[in-house]
Amino acid sequence: MSRHFQVTFDAHDPRALSSFWRDVLGYVHPGPPGVDVPEGGDPLAAWDEFLERVGVPEEQRNSRSAIEDPDGHGPRVFFQQVPEGKTAKNRVHLDVRAAPGLAGDTRMAALEAECDRLVALGAARVRRHEPEPPLSAGFIVMTDPEGNEFCLD
Repeated sequence: MSRHFQVTFDAHDPRALSSFWRDVLGYVHPGPPGVDVPEGGDPLAAWDEFLERVGVPEEQRNSRSAIEDPDGHGPRVFFQQVPEGKTAKNRVHLDVRAAPGLAGDTRMAALEAECDRLVALGAARVRRHEPEPPLSAGFIVMTDPEGNEFCLD
């Protein structure tokens, strides 16, 4: 029997980091429990209203956030606020599959285009690894706005 899982990030600013990854992955913020967010509505605004209504103190309202695959296939991604900053290389990281099925110059051009898009969202480019067949098709290492490493693959 398989299990569902979520990926959890420790974060300084869960709302901002979840918004970054929402845009990277094409995910969505789910609405609060029992609240129907109308199509085109802002689920983050709905969360603000919900948390205020249930009495969560303002200083605790950005302590967590989540994003979900709108198609229901990918894992839920959860962001939890922690007091300490990132101090070392991630032991686990995400590979964003931006060029599946592509090879050579076509692949690397697609990765470069996606890299440009993600830099505009707040990511930082770290380094490019050229293709080394048969073991590597080439990839780009990046960091999210809080310094978490990930790869464009």
